[in-house]
Amino acid sequence: MKRLIAFDLDGTLAESKQPIDQATAELLAELLDLLRVAVISGGDWPQFETQVVSRLPSEANLRQLFIMPTTGTKLYRFDAGWQVVYADVFSQEERSRILDALDRAADESGLRETQIWGERVEDRGSQITFSGLGQLAPLDAKTAWDPDFAKRKRLQAALRTTLHDLSVNIGGSTSIDITRQGIDKAYGMRKLAEHAGVPFAEMLFLGDAVYPGGNDNPVREAGIDTIAVRDVAETRTAISAVIACMRP
Repeated sequence: MKRLIAFDLDGTLAESKQPIDQATAELLAELLDLLRVAVISGGDWPQFETQVVSRLPSEANLRQLFIMPTTGTKLYRFDAGWQVVYADVFSQEERSRILDALDRAADESGLRETQIWGERVEDRGSQITFSGLGQLAPLDAKTAWDPDFAKRKRLQAALRTTLHDLSVNIGGSTSIDITRQGIDKAYGMRKLAEHAGVPFAEMLFLGDAVYPGGNDNPVREAGIDTIAVRDVAETRTAISAVIACMRP
């Protein structure tokens, strides 16, 4: 029997950078009545607040919810308001080196797009994220930009040669996430197990990037039971199945 279900965010619970829809919000609220729920993704807290927390029904049991921004390098819990449990942030020296490497690698990889929406590089404290079309790109443009992952894999390879002591992973539909070495979603799930008191054997993870090089795959490799979903509709089906199995 599982005691905690963890979800990726973009592509799993919601479309990229979009709020979860009403049906998903209601299913999550039902799930929170039955067990603990975690959401882990590359975005920072404001993105989670907009996409997930603010969309949940008012009666949702938030004390059962673990919010894990920046690939699990931060953890937020609800206790008379949302509180930071931990945050593993870059030093100024690390930050400068990453930004310089990103600038060079983007040029070398031919990824200087003429049309972008918002900033291409976002410093999230414990994670730095490169978005090929900018942080505010519309969903249709993001979906069409790199459907076969070729652009991001090229950038990833270039960054790994210069940032070999850091973790460089493909994130959302246009992004690359950079964290300290060994900090990926498996790291986040280990921290979650520690803080929630739930072993891996009693967890289940759902994500849309459970493939070699995908940022959900380390969770599977860590030994957590994982369901690979193609989209939000498949996630809703999986949540409904779990609720049906657990209801008396």
